[in-house]
Amino acid sequence: MKIIVLNGSPKGDTSVTIHSVKYLQKKFPSHEFEILNIAKRIKGIERRPATFDGIIADITAADGVLWAFPLYLLLVPARLKRFIELIYERGAQAAFAGKYTAAISTSIHFCDHIAHRYIQGICDDLDMKFTASFSADMMDLIDECERERLTQFGSFFLEAIQHQHPSLKRFQPLEWQDFDYQPGEGLHSIEVGDKKVLVITDAHPEDNNLRRMVDRFRTSFVSDIEVANLNDLKIVSSCIGCLQCGYDNECAFSGRDDYNAFYRDKVLKADVLIFAGRMTDRHLSALWKTYFDRSFFMGHFPSLIGKQLGFIISGPLSSNGNLREFFESYAGWQHVNIIGFVTDELENSQEIDLQLQELARRGIEFARSGYVQPATFLGVGAHKVFRDDVWGRLRTVFQADHRAYKESGWYDFPMWDVPTHLMAAMGSVGMNIPVIREQIQEMLQHGVSFRHRKIVEKA
Repeated sequence: MKIIVLNGSPKGDTSVTIHSVKYLQKKFPSHEFEILNIAKRIKGIERRPATFDGIIADITAADGVLWAFPLYLLLVPARLKRFIELIYERGAQAAFAGKYTAAISTSIHFCDHIAHRYIQGICDDLDMKFTASFSADMMDLIDECERERLTQFGSFFLEAIQHQHPSLKRFQPLEWQDFDYQPGEGLHSIEVGDKKVLVITDAHPEDNNLRRMVDRFRTSFVSDIEVANLNDLKIVSSCIGCLQCGYDNECAFSGRDDYNAFYRDKVLKADVLIFAGRMTDRHLSALWKTYFDRSFFMGHFPSLIGKQLGFIISGPLSSNGNLREFFESYAGWQHVNIIGFVTDELENSQEIDLQLQELARRGIEFARSGYVQPATFLGVGAHKVFRDDVWGRLRTVFQADHRAYKESGWYDFPMWDVPTHLMAAMGSVGMNIPVIREQIQEMLQHGVSFRHRKIVEKA
């Protein structure tokens, strides 16, 4: 059988992910794995329709399709995202319909499920037969047990094609509405004061609802606020994964385009950030993904701590829980406060006006008070994943992260909390003595909130 591998890594053949695919090539020599470096060649694929048509012809002739990609900031890299957009823009969906497919990625497991859900959603939309996802740690291939697991994955995928196993779709099609938002008059009632509000959008002239929602949000304020359109920035490339930024947060593209200066001079200095975009397939546009990917030059340490973050979305966001989780995971990692989501799916212009006004009010009010929601698992989990890996295997390359974690006291490993460690050790010994264990259990039953009661009494 012939398997087309869509390589989503900008590094092409040197990608860690693609070496897992090459391993499968060696383990299953009776099958042909043809690797197409989609991400590395994306500009040529965009410019030359014949190149794109050749790729589609290869997919049409194949027995299966394997999506292979590294995780770039919670999702597939922007370049693979752009290829997926081209499938729809150029009407190539038929080549994918009915094809057996699977996905393989490498990462450090920070929200890898979001990327795999995205790819499965795309495959469901293309009417493909999705068999399995395989999310490997970036170093799994050097582990014998993990190589065996990878081999099993490859076997399951190939057997599904050979025996025509049925597959189950996970995601329902998104329902796009034909609603024309007509904003009312802005109230111009909210004083910005010393707070800076920045709206970032990718709106094109034809994105009527998105443009109008941004304009209506803008008129919520007494004075004008800044709106930056990503289409107006010179961005020569999305992130290419070179890791040059790891030492000192200096991107390889510094001085060659506008992105880094924009992020440092505009984004980092804003108190309230609004991300405004139109849903494209099951995410925002590839340009928005480029924005997210390029922000990696700031490393794994959060660069937006304490800011207020809101979203203005054109599209059926409520039916796309994976996209919302992308936003919430991003906010959790960055330690920012989400002030809300406003979409045009309400199909009620007056209600949208009210929600935009409220989004503006909340942004300024919370910015003034400095309020940030307590971290959920998305924030706590992100902190621990990055803390451990920056301290360990990533430290050599990501020196800037290591310095930031060290200086900020974010290396808060539990074994370094000496009083708690000693109490736990003594308690563990005591729990082995029946009389003491009964006393401890009695204390836990009635006295675990003792210190909490004292706080409440003093309030």
